[in-house]
Amino acid sequence: MSTPGDAASAHAHAVPVHKVLNNNVVIAIDESGRERVLMGRGLGFQLKPDDVIDPRKVEKTFILDAGAAGEHERRLLTDVPYPIVEAVTRAVDAAERRLGRHLGRHLTVAVIDHVNYVIERLDQGLRIPSTAMPELRVLHPHEFDAAQAMARDIAASLDRELPPEEAVFLTMHLLNATRDEPNGTAALLFRRVQHVVEVVEHAFGVKLDTESPDYARFILHIQFLLQRLVNRTMLSSGDTSFFEFAKHSYPVSYEIARQVKSYVHGATGSELTDEELLYVIVHVERLKSQVAPSTPPPTVVP
Repeated sequence: MSTPGDAASAHAHAVPVHKVLNNNVVIAIDESGRERVLMGRGLGFQLKPDDVIDPRKVEKTFILDAGAAGEHERRLLTDVPYPIVEAVTRAVDAAERRLGRHLGRHLTVAVIDHVNYVIERLDQGLRIPSTAMPELRVLHPHEFDAAQAMARDIAASLDRELPPEEAVFLTMHLLNATRDEPNGTAALLFRRVQHVVEVVEHAFGVKLDTESPDYARFILHIQFLLQRLVNRTMLSSGDTSFFEFAKHSYPVSYEIARQVKSYVHGATGSELTDEELLYVIVHVERLKSQVAPSTPPPTVVP
């Protein structure tokens, strides 16, 4: 399904109805023979096949995908309460303006599906568990800000409170819509950054201060490290003297870096170079300042 288009430009003249999905959503066939979804409050009320739609009443348009994906989109737009569809499409429009770019074919329908699911669960007294994921604010501040605004806009349009973690879920949707990578790559990269943080926190036995500059530097470095690994452009100078110095000078940080290396190998099948490991050691050593002196260090393996 395409992203919502401008109704006025997409429908400069009246078009015949093909099928009425509900009082607010109608299917029409465009000039190319594609099924186009037309949306607007009360647009489909008392319409019959072959009636003509007044384009001035059309608020949004979508082009349906072919096959099973299109059928899923059709069912979704038929079944989801229109206030949710309307709230999400308006929030996506605002996010596009905020980010200054088109957000792709599937973001709107994915967020409609997600928000509908969340509200159904809330109405049943259930809440989807999530973590705060503070790394998002460091790695993707623009998308995170846009997601927070989307959550506020949707909540205001529906006149109900959404859980604060909705900004996390919406950021993940935005990441996959704004990254010029295969679908899901951005989210996968972020998850791996999270797992590296978990390795370090487990080794230290504490939660790191997510507001500290050292934490931000560490997160950014790990993101770039993993991106270099994906792009096969890992650092490698051939000079191991600095690595050997750090290895012997900071044995605790070196051991934690080795655990990070082990995780990365298990997750990706790739080995970190000594130079990449050197920078992990340096950043972990900086993070040690956040660890209370009473915290037992990890066991150092010779």
